[in-house]
Amino acid sequence: MQKVPRGQQYSPPWQNTSIIGIAGSSGSGKTSLALAVVAALNLPWVVILSMDSFYNPLTPEQSIQAFKNEFDFDAPQAIDFDILVERLKDLKNGKKCEVPIYSFEKHARISKTQTIYSPHVLILEGIFALHDQRILDMLDLKIFCEADADTCLSRRLVRDVEERGRDIQGCIKQWFNFVKPNFHKWVKPQREIADIIVPRGVENKVAIGMISDRILKILSHKSALHQLELRRLGQAVEAAPLSANVLVLKQTRQITGINTLLLDPDLKREVFIFYFDRLASLLIEQASECNQFEATQIQTPEGNLYIGLKSAREVSAVVLLRGGSVLETGLRRVIPDCRTGRILIQTPESTGEPELHFLSLAPDIAEHGMVLLLDGQVCRGGAVLMAVRVLVDHGVPEDRIIVVTYTAGRTGVNRLLSVFPDVRVVVGRVVGDAEDRWVERRYLGC
Repeated sequence: MQKVPRGQQYSPPWQNTSIIGIAGSSGSGKTSLALAVVAALNLPWVVILSMDSFYNPLTPEQSIQAFKNEFDFDAPQAIDFDILVERLKDLKNGKKCEVPIYSFEKHARISKTQTIYSPHVLILEGIFALHDQRILDMLDLKIFCEADADTCLSRRLVRDVEERGRDIQGCIKQWFNFVKPNFHKWVKPQREIADIIVPRGVENKVAIGMISDRILKILSHKSALHQLELRRLGQAVEAAPLSANVLVLKQTRQITGINTLLLDPDLKREVFIFYFDRLASLLIEQASECNQFEATQIQTPEGNLYIGLKSAREVSAVVLLRGGSVLETGLRRVIPDCRTGRILIQTPESTGEPELHFLSLAPDIAEHGMVLLLDGQVCRGGAVLMAVRVLVDHGVPEDRIIVVTYTAGRTGVNRLLSVFPDVRVVVGRVVGDAEDRWVERRYLGC
């Protein structure tokens, strides 16, 4: 008997993130150019990362100099390239990363960080975006934004006075002491290694079109590779039996009777919802059996001691939108205080490739004892495979993830468990791989 291959490799679409570097003088329009490229791409997974976030923390003496406009922020030594390279490597490998937030008014990093996860495209903009060889080795496209010195100075004056609380005299002092000489020494040489030089910045519509076309071609190539990988995983497990980690709800006469009602196309929607919620509660109860419990004792109303069990750690759930929402009523009936996150993954018919559009998870989800991943139906398994990858990337161990679904295709489930063999799947019925996602339409009415 053929076995399900275990521990196969799967790379989500956001692994090997395409990183675009935009360098240029202070005030040359790098941020505006980056925003224009994002608008031209019109995609939901493009992130702009400013090198300003990676200024080195200042010593007390340096801080005094900074407030007197006597500290050089325009030399490479002002940037923490080691941390920047580390964060870029994490994003390139599909991992979640925390980006520092720098306050220009305080000349210091603040305690909060910004989380970045799953961008298909990352635009790195800064005066030294093309300076460090370690960064250059990760870039897919190198861009130099060019503008005349008068324009750069006027833009910098407006920005620093309006957005950073500076005075005009201090801005001019910094420009002539640091910005202008460092441009010729450090920034301008990056022009020679750029793939595309963009004069006039955001006004150069032709260059913006060239850049967006180049990025779209890179993404198209990556999409084709990802679809090929999904097909390969499906072919590898097509004839394999179900894994022991697939826990099919016992088909009692009650369950068979409920399924008979649910499969009747003439059943009224309100009756469908009532019986589906009953079945959803049973699925959540079955999944709850996978939780870890520890011994405890309580005093009964009669004053006796009862030796019982309590959950060893918190149980939470993640709803895979929109299909997973049909299981939420059942979840609330079984675990009423369960914290719930959301993941939105959509699969366009034009490409057949799942795309991550939205993510909201508990910040401490990696510490939870069990995480229920809810989806109304698992068909070919691409979306749920990506959702599990998201949970694993956020620190949730495989063996704590329980996928809960009403129906599942054999190949889709085996594809998931061939990559994540320690995940468990609680399912009401095993069906054909090509079954339509009809449950959410019947339940939600649209």
